[in-house]
Amino acid sequence: MEITSSIFILLSIIAVFSYYLLKQKQRILFLTLLSCGFVATYSYKLLLYLLVYTLINYYIGIILPGAKRKKPLFIAGIIINITQLILLKYVSFTIGPLFHLLHIPWDASAISRFIIPVGVSYFILQGIGYLINVNLGWEKPERNFIHFLLYNVFFPRFISGPIDRSNRFLPQLQVQQPFSRENLTEGFRLILFGLVKKVAIANQLSAIVHGSFDHVNSAESYPFLLAMLVQPLYLYFDFSGYTDIAIGIAKAFGITIPMNFNRPFLAENMTNFWKRFHASLSSWFNDYVFMRTMFRYRKWKQNATTLALFVTWILFGIWHGAGWNFMFLGVLQALAVYYEFRTKRWRVKTFSKLPAFYAKWLGRICTYLFYSISLVFFFAPNLRSAFLFFANLPHSGGALPEGMTDPKFIVVLVFILTVMALEILKEDFAKASNQLESRWSGQKWMHVGFRWMVYYVMIILIMMFNTQNVEFVYVQF
Repeated sequence: MEITSSIFILLSIIAVFSYYLLKQKQRILFLTLLSCGFVATYSYKLLLYLLVYTLINYYIGIILPGAKRKKPLFIAGIIINITQLILLKYVSFTIGPLFHLLHIPWDASAISRFIIPVGVSYFILQGIGYLINVNLGWEKPERNFIHFLLYNVFFPRFISGPIDRSNRFLPQLQVQQPFSRENLTEGFRLILFGLVKKVAIANQLSAIVHGSFDHVNSAESYPFLLAMLVQPLYLYFDFSGYTDIAIGIAKAFGITIPMNFNRPFLAENMTNFWKRFHASLSSWFNDYVFMRTMFRYRKWKQNATTLALFVTWILFGIWHGAGWNFMFLGVLQALAVYYEFRTKRWRVKTFSKLPAFYAKWLGRICTYLFYSISLVFFFAPNLRSAFLFFANLPHSGGALPEGMTDPKFIVVLVFILTVMALEILKEDFAKASNQLESRWSGQKWMHVGFRWMVYYVMIILIMMFNTQNVEFVYVQF
């Protein structure tokens, strides 16, 4: 079910109000059944698979603390989880070539087509994180299967995250959530903002970005440079739009899920950028891959940090997809973070000679440009298309893409500039931002009137632009 559809929004609103009419135990069961029903709209086979997958992790988690052979059981649990990821997402990249080499006439990718692995990368990382937490004693195993199932299938974040931590999500299910008008208002506001980001902005930028790869093999000129610079904005408004909707729906139910974005384009280097962009994934890899690898090889001293860094970012790239372009994406990020790690003293000394304003914005622009370049490998269907894209950059030109010549595109530009201006205000001018937020949330008639006027304009824009169904970018992961 498409989460930007009117039927999904309507059913979510009905579900929220029905939820608060139930008792605590009934609420959790209600949310679990609702989430299972949501998964089933994609594939009932996926739902059956998820039930088995959850059951396996559930029992491993319960047995693990008191097991006589704890380490082999833990390793077996991690292998089971990683195997699911390989079979459902990377089978054509790993097992497929092996079968071809051995002349085995079987299409291994039929497994993923049979189950339709929506959200697989997210719930499997959550499963691995849960087993690591239990194994290290960071949390006790969850003994309520319904609670654990809901942790895996919670429908607002099931498709594209954010990646949740079991020790943050599960304790919330033990607490009676009273009806809160503030939660409801904030939740619906986030949903509305998320829909505008996706429908009115990201969907309009989609044609510019994807159109560039439709032209890489032709002699026809295309504004490739423009497409490259638009890529970060497209991905940001698309993905943060989904995240806002997910967080908003969860908030309406009284459940908190992690933030995923914190004004990423105002980061002054890539190290800081990845603390702000897709933060739930970055922090997962930091805690469970980077820190664990560095700790394991701590005797290597500085070399341990280097090894951990490259292992983390290569796996980060591979997580995004089965292709050499994604692996190259991970290596690029590793090289950038490694460079920043090794040159920190020199950079601080050099940039300190510049006026603070120029140093800050030079760092932000360089970070944005580097991310724009690296995203070519993210959006390219393969490594060859990515290199063809760069080969076409010197010849970039021609007419603007059709979507940008539409008079409605002015609205898109206004919204992009407004969002970015508000983020700059919050980042660099906190006092002015706080005053603006105070007026926005004020209860005087002029404040309330302005607020509702903005809401009505946003609803009209969603209805006006919601004429094409463009899938969320991160659904494919």
